[in-house]
Amino acid sequence: MAESVELSARVDGDAIFRVLRSEILAGVHPPGTALREVVISERFGVSRTPVREALSRLQHERLLERAARGLQVPQIDAQEVIQIYDLRVMLEEEAAGQAALNRGAADLMRLEALLERDRAVVDPDDTTKVTNNLEFHTSLWSAARNPILMDLLQRLSAHLIHTPRSTLSVGHRWQEVLLEHEALISAIAERRSDDARSIARSHMETARTLRLQLLRTTAAD
Repeated sequence: MAESVELSARVDGDAIFRVLRSEILAGVHPPGTALREVVISERFGVSRTPVREALSRLQHERLLERAARGLQVPQIDAQEVIQIYDLRVMLEEEAAGQAALNRGAADLMRLEALLERDRAVVDPDDTTKVTNNLEFHTSLWSAARNPILMDLLQRLSAHLIHTPRSTLSVGHRWQEVLLEHEALISAIAERRSDDARSIARSHMETARTLRLQLLRTTAAD
């Protein structure tokens, strides 16, 4: 869910950046949405200087791009999405394997709690699925105890928010994902590194296959 902030006398560029970044990642601002300095300044009750700072940082992270109307949430680039999935398959596999070897008890408790939460959600919408799934994977990356690997995965995941629909909402994919997360947790808990790698790879290869199907459907419309 998007991060919120109470407007106060001290809303700086960093606070605005964090709120807007969270909203973009949660899909609040769809691809093609223009983010204008004047509108954001009025929203947060600040001058345009901290807004300009926040927008510049979002552009640097490639969460915004320059367009005819100014800065906007990037449109989908099919080839880039395919490349991102190819890299994520490899990196998620590595993260799962390292998590099985390096995780602590707190990491395991966190992953189990997130899975329990997701099972309890009744009929989640697309945004909830995306947000909860990313939180689970972020916790898994953290368990790998490899900050470089985690940074790369966070950057790749940020680019996928430009896709108009999540693979998690295709058919019964959400229920399947929860079962795969359960199997992944089991392998990590028992420190079965090879199994964790195999499960993570299959998990992401399925996501890539579904994404290619969605991209073909979009291209045919």
